[in-house]
Amino acid sequence: MTRFEDIKAFAFDIDGVFTDGLVLAMPDGDLLRQFNSKDCFAVRTAVDNGFPCAIITGGVSLSLVHRAHSLGIGDEHLYMLSKDKAEDLLHFCRRVGVDPAQVAFVGDDIPDIPAMELAGLGVCPADAVAEVRSAADWVSEFNGGRGCIRDLVERVLKPQDRWRFDPKNPWKGSHPAAITQYAQHTGKNV
Repeated sequence: MTRFEDIKAFAFDIDGVFTDGLVLAMPDGDLLRQFNSKDCFAVRTAVDNGFPCAIITGGVSLSLVHRAHSLGIGDEHLYMLSKDKAEDLLHFCRRVGVDPAQVAFVGDDIPDIPAMELAGLGVCPADAVAEVRSAADWVSEFNGGRGCIRDLVERVLKPQDRWRFDPKNPWKGSHPAAITQYAQHTGKNV
């Protein structure tokens, strides 16, 4: 099994991993999700410290695109409507030049199992379905949307001495121009 210290990149499912799995269907068809800010901080810290990160999800929405961008995950590493997560994981690995054995993939449900088995470290939250917990190399003690991602990222970055945050040069993530301009103008976090 791959050790946390061997991980060079991360790939994540969304629903049930970044979130608790609940979605609110809006009248316009978008699905609203609630993200854990500590999990998101961990991903932004990983990106800012040189770890390529991907989102590989069967879901799709404009709000997911905006969330990925705010985490420093560009369109080239955002795989929505994924039907074959293992193939998308391989594509990500080729694109960033890492071996799948150097990637931690986090999933919580049956469509995630092939990617988890392909990755060097298949991870799931404590509340993943039974089949995923059985397939996982490591099961976090935290539920999806409740610290699972933070737990993993810290376990990978800290032994590599890459758990660093520079408050004078924060975040490489991006936001829509109107939001960025508003925040710069008002000094408010929006």
